[in-house]
Amino acid sequence: MPPQPSSPRTTSPGTTSPRTTSPGTTSPYTTSPRTTSPPTTVFTVTADSLVVADFRPRGTREPREPRGSRGPRRPRQSRRRPSRNPYRRLFAIPGTRAFTIGNLIARLPMGMFSVSAVIMIAGTRGSYALAGAVTATGLAATAVVAPWTARLIDRHGQARIAVPATAIAALGSLALLLCVRYEAPDWTLFAAYAATATTPNTGGMSRARWAHLLKGDPARLHTANSFEQAADELCFMLGPVLAAFLCGVFFPEAGTLVGVALLLIGVLVFAAQRSTEPPAQGRTTVKAPSPLRAPGIPPLLIGFLATGAVFGSMEVVTIAFADAQGYRSAAGVILALQAAGSCAAGLLYGALKPGRPVERRYLLGLTAMTPLMALPLMAATLTGDLVALALSLLLAGMATAPTMVTGMTLLQRRTPEGRLNEGMTLAVTGLLGGIAVGSALGGWVAEHGSAAAGYGVPVSAAAVALLIALATARPATR
Repeated sequence: MPPQPSSPRTTSPGTTSPRTTSPGTTSPYTTSPRTTSPPTTVFTVTADSLVVADFRPRGTREPREPRGSRGPRRPRQSRRRPSRNPYRRLFAIPGTRAFTIGNLIARLPMGMFSVSAVIMIAGTRGSYALAGAVTATGLAATAVVAPWTARLIDRHGQARIAVPATAIAALGSLALLLCVRYEAPDWTLFAAYAATATTPNTGGMSRARWAHLLKGDPARLHTANSFEQAADELCFMLGPVLAAFLCGVFFPEAGTLVGVALLLIGVLVFAAQRSTEPPAQGRTTVKAPSPLRAPGIPPLLIGFLATGAVFGSMEVVTIAFADAQGYRSAAGVILALQAAGSCAAGLLYGALKPGRPVERRYLLGLTAMTPLMALPLMAATLTGDLVALALSLLLAGMATAPTMVTGMTLLQRRTPEGRLNEGMTLAVTGLLGGIAVGSALGGWVAEHGSAAAGYGVPVSAAAVALLIALATARPATR
């Protein structure tokens, strides 16, 4: 009987048949004398079947851990690109948002106190002349006391001086409120309002912090100064509106009370941020010269005086022109458009990278501001329309913020080290003095001439500021 063929047999992977291997194959039971590593693939024959055994290592899959037993997940790497918004990168610095919020709260009442005092005094005493004289006395006292307060801040630190100085100023405002409320003699009003001169220059302290944090980084310092100028415009635009609303809706003393509360809260929040505060200079053996004697500072302060005259005359003349047209209540809206244009231009200017030296940019700003200030004069003289006047003021305001930003940056560079708060306060004092002079000149021209002719005062003041800058500029800058 012939032999039956055996059925095909298979071998599971990893096993071999004890049969002999075919030529050209390697048995798993023998080891090649030339290699010491184990074989990876074996071919063998079982009856009429060819078996391939694969000895390559298999990848093992780690067992899954039960829920709740996993450790902390690895944090994913952020794929976000750094922001191109210069203001977002500016406030990414630790501590800057906190002191900025406090400073804005403290800066808002600066535009409230004078308006609140005028409404409060005129409403109870029936005399705008007395109200104007009291506020003018407070302005004069501030011009004398503010530089000394700033010098103490530079010497002993912002928190140690700003908080008690603010408390004295708050007591002065409350004393004025009580004197008006209980019909005290007129001289007490002057004495009480003069005590508010110790109010620290919160805008100058904020700029000093930026200068300390961004030392050696002129691009970001330019953005910070632009933001501070826009904040000034915003606070001086909203402050009078808020004061008039509080005094009109509630009672005449409401504006002063709210202003005192905001000032105290803002300064306390600002002073509590000690990590960003510039170091106190103390009494050193080698004293830095006064900013008034530093090279380039006096002509710059005279330029600020002329620029302040632009602001003061524009405000008074606009009120007079709107009153002559029979729409005196619209003067606040028109002036708010000017401040809004300046605020928007300041923020846009801060987002741009400065490409020219700051001296040249300051001259270019004054050069642009002078012809733009002629637009309200042309609108009032040629058309006499309030809408055209509002649009011209919106355009004219766009030149003031970039000019002030470069002027403050130039003042920071020229101020001696350790006297920055004093230098900033002198600049603000020059602006306030110019506002007072401009208000007087603008009111005189509007009363003895015409309201439209009064717009010639801001044009003349801007031209004076430009001539001062040209006369004192270096030949290369000119």
